[in-house]
Amino acid sequence: MKFEAVTIKDIARALGISTSTVSRALRDSHEISPETKQLVLDCAEKLNYRPNPIALSLKERRSRSIGVVVCEIANNFFSQVINGIESIAYDKGYNVIISQSRESYDREVIDLQYLASRSVDGLLISLSTETNDLSHLKALHAKGFPIVLFDRITDEINTHKVIVDNFKGGYEATEHLIKNGHKRIAVLTNSEFLSITHERVAGYKEALIANGQKVNENYIQHCFYGGMMFEEIEDAVNKLFTQRNKPDAIFATSDKLTTGCLKTLKRRGLKVPDDVSVVGFSNSDLAELIDPPLTVVRQPAFEMGKDATELLLQLIESKRPIKEFEKRILTPELQIRESSIKKMVIAD
Repeated sequence: MKFEAVTIKDIARALGISTSTVSRALRDSHEISPETKQLVLDCAEKLNYRPNPIALSLKERRSRSIGVVVCEIANNFFSQVINGIESIAYDKGYNVIISQSRESYDREVIDLQYLASRSVDGLLISLSTETNDLSHLKALHAKGFPIVLFDRITDEINTHKVIVDNFKGGYEATEHLIKNGHKRIAVLTNSEFLSITHERVAGYKEALIANGQKVNENYIQHCFYGGMMFEEIEDAVNKLFTQRNKPDAIFATSDKLTTGCLKTLKRRGLKVPDDVSVVGFSNSDLAELIDPPLTVVRQPAFEMGKDATELLLQLIESKRPIKEFEKRILTPELQIRESSIKKMVIAD
């Protein structure tokens, strides 16, 4: 049996009154008596009537919904961002429609087309690894469509942005490894095109230079799809360990890269931290349950989602066009555990 939503016609039929009377009663019109209004409300509740959101959006020119595009919902970081988004959106009466690009530019374009066609009131987006052409976003933005960028951003679109201090995260992770005696620190990172890659690798390089170590470009391995395909992580790690001067530590700059790195090291028979220390960018609660517990740069993902949503709702609900935009930079936290601390060998 095909599902059919209850309409005001069904209420009118049940009460033996006109649809216009039902409509005015549901709008709390002064033209309808309190007794009739109560009859209509009681019948609507009994029949489980819900206003048609599409009809309401056409009338109000607002859908009370926002679109969200991320690369992957299963990623711990993005799932926590989405929790932050929903904590604000639903509280303010907005529904959230979520799409994932799977790191594909084409899918990102399709996602935006779909969301725009569903008349969402605004968009929160973290760019895919393949996104170099921003014409799809620029076209929407030029029409006044509210857009807020978070995590993976671009300077080509003048709007609100929310990021973490990626430079600080990269610097502190690398400096921690240096202070624990590591001389050959490699970095396993995302596509060169992403803003997070530039910033985290810049922090890594600056920490090396500040501590008197040289930057070895052979120790910087990029994984274009950020570890969504395990093979690219395996290839990158294997390249590091076929070099003459093998790394004694690895800094992995995202969740997938971190877990993929650990998996590859295990396959190669390398022990953490005895053979190689590891620091990751990860928001997984399993980091401290891994053997050994994993040192990570943890991002305030939930707060990022909340901040991005608050800024988007400002754009949506403002009575006048907003011309001055904010870039919020949140602070990450280095959580030090056993994966990055070499065990001391005590002589007899």
